[in-house]
Amino acid sequence: MTTAVTTPAEILTDCGERAAAAAPAMAAATDARIATALRTMADLLLAKAPSLATANQADVDAATGAGMTAALVDRLRLGEERLATMAESLRELAEVPTPPRDTVIEERPDGLRLVERRRPVGVIGANFEARPNVVVDVASQLVKSRNAGVLRTGGAALASATALMSDVVAPALETAGLPEDAVTLVRDPRRECAVELVRRPGLIGLVILRGSGETTRALGLEAAQHGVRTLAHADGGGVLYVDRAADPALTTTLVTSSVDRLGVCNRLNLLLVDRPQWDTVTPILVELLRDAGITASLPPHEHALGHEWALDDGHEATVTVAPADGPADAATIANRETSGLAATVVTADEAAARTFLDTYAGTGAFWNATTRLLDGFKLRRVPETGINVDHVPGPRGPVVFTDLCLRQFVVVPASTAVGLG
Repeated sequence: MTTAVTTPAEILTDCGERAAAAAPAMAAATDARIATALRTMADLLLAKAPSLATANQADVDAATGAGMTAALVDRLRLGEERLATMAESLRELAEVPTPPRDTVIEERPDGLRLVERRRPVGVIGANFEARPNVVVDVASQLVKSRNAGVLRTGGAALASATALMSDVVAPALETAGLPEDAVTLVRDPRRECAVELVRRPGLIGLVILRGSGETTRALGLEAAQHGVRTLAHADGGGVLYVDRAADPALTTTLVTSSVDRLGVCNRLNLLLVDRPQWDTVTPILVELLRDAGITASLPPHEHALGHEWALDDGHEATVTVAPADGPADAATIANRETSGLAATVVTADEAAARTFLDTYAGTGAFWNATTRLLDGFKLRRVPETGINVDHVPGPRGPVVFTDLCLRQFVVVPASTAVGLG
C-alpha cells in the first residue's frame, strides 16, 4: 500500500528524488533532443492557449477577489500576446549554440594539458513570485543547460503553473525523448514548501530565489544554515540620473519607457537630477510622470531613497525624485541607497558618463539607455532564471543557461585528444 505524500517535507523530497532520477539523462542529452524539447514547448504554448487561458483566468479572478493590486494582477496574466512572446523566446533559445563542454586552457610545458570542463549542476531548485511566465523561463533554462529541477511558485499562480507544466513542459520533454520528471513542480501552495526546498543539500544543492526582498532573504538564510547555495534575486529598482548635459527629448523617452510596467524589478524607481538643474528640470519631470499616471515622491522624503515601489502594494505608481551633486554623487547614491540592480546616466557629456559608469558598482550600468534592458532576454537574447545582485564572484546580473554549470579543471596527457573537441 502506497503512503500518500502530504507534508511539505514529503512533497519536496518526492519532487527532488524524481528530478534526481532524471538528471543523468538530462546531462547526456543531445543537442537535437534539447532543441526538440524547446521547440515543442513553443508549439504547445500556442496550441494549448485555450486551456492555459482558463487556468490563468481562475488565478486572475481569485487574485482580484482577494484584493491583489493591479500591478501584481498584471504579472499573473497570460494573454495571447504574452504567450506568443514566450513561444518566440523558446524558439530563439533552441537555436542558441551550447558552449563546448571542454575548453583547453593551456598546453603545459610539463607535457600535460589543462582543460576547463563545464558540467551540469544536477538538480536545481527555483522559488519564484506569482508570475506564470517564469515557469517556462526557468524550465527552459534548466533544459537548455541539461539540468533537472524542482520549481515552486506562490499559490496565486499555481493553477497557471500547473497547466503550463501539464500541458506544455512535461509533454514537450516526453516528445523529445527526455524524462518528463526532469522538471517537477511543487503543486502545493503552502509556504512551508518554499522552506523545505532549501533544506536538501544532498538532493537540491542550488536554489534560485526570486521574489520580495524579505521573503528571499529569509529563504537565503535558511538555505545557508542547511548548506544549500543560492542565486538570489531579492531586491530591484532602477535608477536614472539626469545630468546637466542631458538631451531633453532623450530624457523624456527614457523616463516614460522606464515606467511602462510598474510591477517589475528593473523599472524606474529612483530619479536623480543634477542639482544645478533641479529647479528647472524637476517640475518638467514631475509633470511627465503625472501624465504617465505616476506620482513623484519629492524631498523631504519620509522613506529611504531606495524604497522599492514595485513591492509596495497600492503605491506601485510612485517614483522617488531627488537631487544629486553631479555624476559621481549620483552613482554613489545609487550604490548606497539601492539594491545595485541597475542605473543609467542620461547625458551628452562623455566625461560625465564615464565618471558615472566607473563609480556605479551595480550589476547593470547604462548610458543613455533604459534600465528595463536589464533582463535576460532583452540584454542577453535568452530568457533568465533571475537577476543575481550579490557582490561575490560567479554569475551576476541576469542569470541564463550558460551560468547554470559547474566548472571542473581536468588535467590529461597532452598526447591525448581529451579537450580537443
